[in-house]
Amino acid sequence: MWLIFRKELLELVRDRKTLFFMIALPLLIFPLIFGGMFYFTAKAVTDSQTKTLTYAVSGAEYAPELIAALMQVESLELKQVEGDLSDSKRVEEVIKAADVDFVLQIPSNFSNDVRANGQLILKLVLNDAQLNSVRSRIRDVTDEIEKVNQRNAFASLNISESIQEAMLDPILIEKVNLADKREQAGAQFGGLIPYFMFILCLQGAMLPAADIGAGEKERGTLETLLLSPIERHKIVLAKFLTIATAGVTSALITVLSMALWTLVVSINMPMGPLVEFISTIDWVDFILVFLMLVPVVATFASLLLTLSIYARSFKEAQGYMSPLMIFVFVPVIVTLIPGIELKGIWAWIPLTNVALAIKELVKGTMDYVQLVGIFGSSVLLAGLLLAFCVYWFKQEKVLFR
Repeated sequence: MWLIFRKELLELVRDRKTLFFMIALPLLIFPLIFGGMFYFTAKAVTDSQTKTLTYAVSGAEYAPELIAALMQVESLELKQVEGDLSDSKRVEEVIKAADVDFVLQIPSNFSNDVRANGQLILKLVLNDAQLNSVRSRIRDVTDEIEKVNQRNAFASLNISESIQEAMLDPILIEKVNLADKREQAGAQFGGLIPYFMFILCLQGAMLPAADIGAGEKERGTLETLLLSPIERHKIVLAKFLTIATAGVTSALITVLSMALWTLVVSINMPMGPLVEFISTIDWVDFILVFLMLVPVVATFASLLLTLSIYARSFKEAQGYMSPLMIFVFVPVIVTLIPGIELKGIWAWIPLTNVALAIKELVKGTMDYVQLVGIFGSSVLLAGLLLAFCVYWFKQEKVLFR
């Protein structure tokens, strides 16, 4: 068995395409993809907040102080537009023609005297399908005017500042959070860890699995292997271990790559909260997270090998394996839904229970007794699938279909 395992590993290492997907892809491509995605997303948000927007005003004569305050904002530029901007059709034409980014409509009863005019409504007309932060920019200006108007109104009524605060916010809710920083961060990001790890383990094992089973059929080397004086179940175990090794290696390389890139980026960018969160996770929990991946990888390896043995060709095997991504995606994505915890039926659903256990380990709230049942049930599932794979491999109608 170990001789075949060694032979499969050597063939795996010699295959440049497989090495690319196992090493180069997670080491360089994935970090560049995710890093680029976060960089351009952050850049788009920053640009939307700092980009200079043009605007026109209807009823500017009713609020000279507001217009003066808006003109002080560097990222806003007032433009004169022909036509009656109080007419909704004309405003729609202006916005669609992109003459300005937005139109501010000020009512005729606008006044700084809150007692006399009550609540005022400013209409902001724009194409809100774009990321532009228009409302927040206007809100920053109007908030300052509101505060002044509120103080003047209360002063005219001879109301003390303490009563003013109570009238503006009659009931305060003071939150006392008993969760530590690790638990809070783990609740937000803990579900992403098993999601990426499971996908990476499956992705890293798919190509070797297709080559080890269906690939050998195409090359005609499977018959030679079957003629050797080695029991069938040992051949299956050797191939199974090769696929599992490839999956774990791909996942570990990806995690180490992410950690390395995070360290490199943190030299030039402040990443204190991330480093602080990682430092709070106990090394025992890190080991347990890795151990929980073992039966998951074994499950993937058994399924992939079964499909690869059944397929007539490498291409057909890839066609069978691709839908597995959906079957992995669905139970793992459940862990990202708020309110889903490692209780009740969720503790018995394959893959979902392991993903939830990893999330609890990251949060630091895991009941370690539960790990025994979850790990045991996952090992049992992997063992049953491996046993079926051995049975499948012994069927001549499967091997030579």
